Amino acid sequence: MGGKQDGEEAYGKPAKYDPTFRGPIRNRSCTDIICCVLFLVFILGYIVVGVVAWVYGDPRQVLYPRNSTGAYCGVGANKDKPYLLYFNIFSCVLATNVITVAENGLQCPTTQVCVSSCPNVTWTVGADQLLQKVGEVFYTADRNFCLPGVPWDMPVTQSLQQELCPGFLLPSTPALGRCLPRVNSSTPPELPGIPSNTTISQGISGVLDSLSARDITVKIFEDVAQSWHWILVALGVALVLSLLFILLLRLVAGPLVLVLILGVLGVLAYGIYYCWEEYRVLRDKSARINEVGITTNLGAYRNVQETWLAALIVLAVLEGILLLLLIFLRQRIRIAIALLKEASKAVGQMMSTLFYPLVTFVLLLICIVYWAMTALYLATSGQPQYVLWAPNASLPNCEKVQMNTSCNPMAQPMNYSCPGLKCVFQSYSSTGLVQRSLFNLQIYGVLGLFWTINWVLALGQCVLAGAFASFYWAFYKPQDIPTFPLSSAFIRTLRYHTGSLAFGALILTLVQIARVILEYIDSKLRGAQNPVARCIMCCFKCCLWCLEKFIKFLNRNAYIMIAIYGKNFCVSAKNAFMLLMRNIVRVVVLDKVTDLLLLFGKLLVVGDVGVLSFFFFTGRIQGLGRDFENPSLNYYWLPIMVSDSPALPHCPTPQGNLTCPGYSRSPSWGPTSLPAASSAFLACAWTHSSSVSWKTWRGTTAPWTGPTTCPNPS
Repeated sequence: MGGKQDGEEAYGKPAKYDPTFRGPIRNRSCTDIICCVLFLVFILGYIVVGVVAWVYGDPRQVLYPRNSTGAYCGVGANKDKPYLLYFNIFSCVLATNVITVAENGLQCPTTQVCVSSCPNVTWTVGADQLLQKVGEVFYTADRNFCLPGVPWDMPVTQSLQQELCPGFLLPSTPALGRCLPRVNSSTPPELPGIPSNTTISQGISGVLDSLSARDITVKIFEDVAQSWHWILVALGVALVLSLLFILLLRLVAGPLVLVLILGVLGVLAYGIYYCWEEYRVLRDKSARINEVGITTNLGAYRNVQETWLAALIVLAVLEGILLLLLIFLRQRIRIAIALLKEASKAVGQMMSTLFYPLVTFVLLLICIVYWAMTALYLATSGQPQYVLWAPNASLPNCEKVQMNTSCNPMAQPMNYSCPGLKCVFQSYSSTGLVQRSLFNLQIYGVLGLFWTINWVLALGQCVLAGAFASFYWAFYKPQDIPTFPLSSAFIRTLRYHTGSLAFGALILTLVQIARVILEYIDSKLRGAQNPVARCIMCCFKCCLWCLEKFIKFLNRNAYIMIAIYGKNFCVSAKNAFMLLMRNIVRVVVLDKVTDLLLLFGKLLVVGDVGVLSFFFFTGRIQGLGRDFENPSLNYYWLPIMVSDSPALPHCPTPQGNLTCPGYSRSPSWGPTSLPAASSAFLACAWTHSSSVSWKTWRGTTAPWTGPTTCPNPS
């Protein structure tokens, strides 16, 4: 016993019992003022960066393609012509001029024209058509792709030399606003008059593979646009199931947790069965992954047996781990059930806490959208630069033209005596103060993204801690609970502790930035590393990952101490650490067991929504009527993942709600509903009394006549 007491004293002495303590201190002062001022100045600078980006940026340079004259397709005069057609897609690969190396792989040294629809036929100019007029050959329903203003009576030969009209057409589909050949990249088309040598074949394959990878992003956005209302329905179902789970947890915690555990195991068992059936069918068909190879068509992997075998193994391992955990932690599960039951009572008394995560979600969305828009506008802040270029500068009448010199595609007339001379896009200018500081401004934006996100998360943790702590110290519930505990905690946190939250968020941000830099260095040097360097890099990454997890854990508990006692960040972090170390065994065991039960609740909600979404989006639910038809999607799994991903981390279960260990009378059982189960001891062990009168009373039915606050101390 003496050794245990000495060990506990090494982490500080417990606070003395204060019978006048009534929960979160009301008379408090501002903390970490310097950090608050620094954070506000940084936010002001972040706003200035956004204004500068808004003034100088033009996102149309990214969102809309440009034709050869620099005009945007799909806006202005080309409003009815949203797609960009390349006259000679081969030049994107075959030309060796530096100008041909496209910006983002999308610019090519060939005439580009805005069109209302992409070609849907394979056609090339025949030898007998070279002597005809442009109007006779091109001005038809499926070939009208010449530049605007080309004379009707111009010879076809001249229009082809000057690249005013396309020499051939390919069946194309729009991707990223550009008409790309609708062919298999491994089998380039055979066109009369177009050489089909190995160089062209490899070049076309490379272009189509690259643009096909970019097209995945477009397909994903298309799927989200078509199924967003069904995604909202799935999220609504998840919310209703979560609220029902909270209600049942309060009324029948024991049976509900049992059903919950059986439900999770049942969902996993069904997943194993389904994967086995799919694997067996594909195995009989001998559908193997080597027949598919590496492809951007993700749907192809669904039809190979290795995919379902891997899913079966993962689910089986997960099922086995859960069974072992349930066997070895069965005693702790009983305690955790009692804690969750009391936690659900706290949530029932303060229903507004269920919806506060929506506030956090909106604030996080604002932070991410603001950063994304600022980064986009900064990236397009430079003016586009155009230069003169010709396919063959050695041809007659081209020697006098100074190639690669600046030009204006909107105003400068081309010298048509030089065949193929054009004013083509080269890059965005890097002159000017904003353009020269572009990299630094982007770094500032990334720092602002991490800092604001971490501050918003810290705000949510501190507000919820303050709200539930006020519930915990209310001896007579609900009479002693403040009228608006959540709003009071929110105002109190913003008024007094913005600087402390900014301090903790900044520490975490610096570690996260270091991890990002390390990942960037690793990706750049991966090909040149030797085994020793890879091992050292892996150790650094592992250490930073552990450091980030530790800081998150300590910050979360420090915010709880701030919400209750109103001290600054350093003092609160120290007290939190000492308190956790004095109760380390109870912290670890009950924390993990409670987290496991809550994880089961999340998995059950997510599993139910995921299975329902799977059957709906794959068209396996029939007879619901035309209003409930599943949309036609490129990737049916996308809305399933979007529907389930917010439900898993934000499922409104009473996450981490613990009460004082060793008590069984509800008048004193006030859960702290803090962001982690271990954090309950920050309010609980700090004020928990071991007096004889308390221990005697809690085992009787007599009314309590002792202190009117949660007694204490450990």
